[in-house]
Amino acid sequence: MVNDSIIKALKTKSKSLNLSCRKITHLPEVFARLTWIVVLKLNNNYLSSLPAELMCLQKLTELNLGNNVLEEIPPVLKHFSCLNKLYLYGNRIRLLSPEVLEGLPNLQLLNLNHNKIKVIPAEIQRLCSLKSISVTDNLLQQIPAELGLMKCLTEINFTNNELTQIPQQLYNLPQLRKLDLARNNLTELPEGALGWKNLKILDVAGNRLSVFPVGFQFLTLEELFFEGNSIDPFTLMESVQEKEVLTLKELSARLILQQSTNKLSVVSRALPAYPELQDMLSHWGQCALCSQPFLTTWLECVQFINTRKVSAHSAEHQCSPFSVCGSQCTEEVPLLKIGRTCFTQDV
Repeated sequence: MVNDSIIKALKTKSKSLNLSCRKITHLPEVFARLTWIVVLKLNNNYLSSLPAELMCLQKLTELNLGNNVLEEIPPVLKHFSCLNKLYLYGNRIRLLSPEVLEGLPNLQLLNLNHNKIKVIPAEIQRLCSLKSISVTDNLLQQIPAELGLMKCLTEINFTNNELTQIPQQLYNLPQLRKLDLARNNLTELPEGALGWKNLKILDVAGNRLSVFPVGFQFLTLEELFFEGNSIDPFTLMESVQEKEVLTLKELSARLILQQSTNKLSVVSRALPAYPELQDMLSHWGQCALCSQPFLTTWLECVQFINTRKVSAHSAEHQCSPFSVCGSQCTEEVPLLKIGRTCFTQDV
C-alpha cells in the first residue's frame, strides 16, 4: 500500500505525498528519489527515526510527523532549509537539538504539542522567520529570554506546562498578537506590558496571578481570559490615607534606581561591584500613575479591563489591583480610582 503510493508519486511527480495512518515503522530508501516533493505527511504512524537519505528532499516546505514515536527531532531535518511548517505533536521528544534548529532559517510554524520537553534552548532564536510556536501539554519549566529576539513571532502557545515566570524580553515582540499561557504556575507577569502594542488575545487562566503589571490597562486587547487566578477573591479593606513618610531605605532605593538609568552616572558604573544590592533593586516596580520606580508597593483597586470580550467568569464590575508608589499618587489622580478601597503590600 505504501509502495503503491510512492510508485504513483514517482510516476506523476506529485508535489504532495500523504502517507498518514499507514502503520509505517520506517521509510524505504526509494524516498531519496522524490526530490520534487513539497508537502509530505507522515503523521499517525510508528516512526522512531528518519533515514539520512531524506536530505535529498531539498524542496520540502511542509512536513507533518505528528503522532509517531520520535524521541528527538530527526537530525536529517537540519538539511531542510526551505521548510516553512513543521508538525511534531504527539511524540516522545524530550530535547530540542540546537544543531537542527540552526538548519531551519525559513521555518514559520513549529508545533511541538504533547511531548515531554522541559527546556527550550537559547538556539531557538536561530529560527529567525518563525511566526507561530506551540508547545502545549509539555513539561516546560522556563522560557528562554532569547525568544524575545524573534521579531517575526505573532503567536505563542505554552498552555498547560510548568512555567513559574516568563522573561521580560517577551515584551520586545512588537508583532505578537496571540499569547496563551493558561494552566501554568505563573505568580506574576513582569513589568513592561506596553511593549505588547499589537497583542489582541491573552490567555492567563488557571495560574496564580494576583496583580497585573503596570500599563496593562492600556493594552488594546480583544480577548482576555484570566479566570482561575487569585485576583477575584481579594478582600478589600478601607484605608486611611495619611501623609506618607518614606523610610530611608526606600528614599535611597528610589534615588539609586533613578540614577542607574543614566549610564554616565557614578551610581550606574558602581552597581556591578555590588551584586547583592543589584539583586535587591531588581525587584523594583513602576508606579502606574507617575511612572517612577519604587520598592514598596501600593495596590489600588481600580476597574481597568478594556476589552470587547472578557472571560465569562469575570464579573461585570470587578475591580483589579495595580501598583502605585504611595498614597500621594492616589490622592493626586483620583479619577483613576473606584471608591476609597485599597490595600498595601510590602515587597
